[in-house]
Amino acid sequence: MDEIIRREGARVILLDDQGRVLLLEGGDPADPGAGRYWFTPGGGLDPGESTESAARRELREETGFVATGELGPIVHERTASFSFMGRPYLQHEVFYRATLGVTVEGEILDRSGWTDVERDSLFDVRWWSAEELRTTSAKIYPEYLADLL
Repeated sequence: MDEIIRREGARVILLDDQGRVLLLEGGDPADPGAGRYWFTPGGGLDPGESTESAARRELREETGFVATGELGPIVHERTASFSFMGRPYLQHEVFYRATLGVTVEGEILDRSGWTDVERDSLFDVRWWSAEELRTTSAKIYPEYLADLL
């Protein structure tokens, strides 16, 4: 068994002016049978990077949205255990809240900042209302995201 990769992470609960949250749909290219799931933009910290800097960077890289001004507050913290690309992870992560202040429709992703792994593992993006999160049969991470909105 591979050694568990322990890392720090930062995620962004990005809301539009209607209170909908932006989620990415992804899956593990090394385990396509595991299915797809929806999650907030974010990821692991680079060496020496603060959680706020990582949250801003990940948001920009994964969506093209640039968080200007204050990012925050941190609204949640958790430790997630998962497998990705055949490697086990234990990630302590914080969730920042950010608001766009506008409604965005149509094609909204700027994929130019994506890594090869992101191109292989990210499939879709959409805005979700709290009600949609509570009633969907899709896998949403974290599972209680609607309560954080």
